Amino acid sequence: MTTLDEYRAVQRRSVALLSIGQVLGGLGLGATLSLGAIIAESLSGSPAWSGMAATMSTLGAAAAAIPLARLARSRGRRVALALGALIATVGALLTITSVVVESFPLLLLALAGLGSGTAVALQARFAATDLASAAHRARDLSLVVWATSLGAVVGPNLVGPGERVGEALGLPPLAGPFVFTVVAQLAAALVYTVGLRPDPLLLRQRLDAAPVAAAVTPAVARPRRATFAIAAVALSHAVMVSVMSMTPVHLSGHGSSITVVGLVISLHIAGMYVLSPVFGALADRLGSIPVILGGQAVLVAALLTVALGAESHVGVTVGLVLLGLGWSAATVAGSALLAESVLAERRSVMQGRSDLAMNAAGALGGALAGPVLTLLGYAGLAVVALAIVAVVLGLAGRLRVVDA
Repeated sequence: MTTLDEYRAVQRRSVALLSIGQVLGGLGLGATLSLGAIIAESLSGSPAWSGMAATMSTLGAAAAAIPLARLARSRGRRVALALGALIATVGALLTITSVVVESFPLLLLALAGLGSGTAVALQARFAATDLASAAHRARDLSLVVWATSLGAVVGPNLVGPGERVGEALGLPPLAGPFVFTVVAQLAAALVYTVGLRPDPLLLRQRLDAAPVAAAVTPAVARPRRATFAIAAVALSHAVMVSVMSMTPVHLSGHGSSITVVGLVISLHIAGMYVLSPVFGALADRLGSIPVILGGQAVLVAALLTVALGAESHVGVTVGLVLLGLGWSAATVAGSALLAESVLAERRSVMQGRSDLAMNAAGALGGALAGPVLTLLGYAGLAVVALAIVAVVLGLAGRLRVVDA
């Protein structure tokens, strides 16, 4: 029989391989964050359609969430993550094609395909909890989230080199960076396919019947907490996507170059991921709900900074960094709360539902952000987003009353 120490060794190896895949995935999706809204505006001819870049990407991630979760449950994380990365590769190729032929509908389809890469990143963070101990569940999850930063921070800064690569290949400047996306997503698929053996979720399923199961990851069903976790993650994501997706358009409209836009988005992504291990450690030590509430406080600070400093590049940059930090705290702690609030046999299904809700909320936020930007401006968009944070705080208060 496999010993508990051997299971823990598999867990450490799985976290390392998942982290490598996240580095490559983050590198590949950086161009989408930096250029998606700009390309959408260019091909559609209107800034009101620029939010559709984030919308289609998040809708693609939402559409992939449940099928990939079901595939993981039946075939394992390795197959599900590799397939998701390959779909994102096709999305990157279609993005290049859409820019070359100047087709906005094709761009929307392409961005939906690229959203599969986001679904992979979300599923990978849950894969890190498959064999995790209860004492380190949030930490292991946060380490995989953190790994995304290594690629995601660099990704937007490859816009300049990507333009030169595109020029060498005879592509339009905005299409060039997606060549990096193709290569990175293919590499991620290879890492998952070859390296993720034994599969952590399949091993988890065998472990459930073993005597060591309780020592690896005990869980108690707490449906109210699970529901709150899903809502907190989804609504925090909606806040982040709505403001972040409009930042490139806002900055470009104020004369910022693509390189400057890429730098601002890189700093935002750094805020999203770099301190995630800190939030994971805090969630393990203090509990997930206090860290979720702390994340909401940081989101309030971010939105106020953006609203008051909308005409300042420094103000926007600081606000975007805070926006990323608040998102990170809420996402890491909320994901850990979900993992600890459902039984093992239900975990992959509930995680898929969480990813679906998260991306659906992000898609709605991105879709509404363009019209709100047009009507109320960038500062007005930040003020509207404050209402979403208020909903999360209200749900937290209700949960506290119920638990009391």
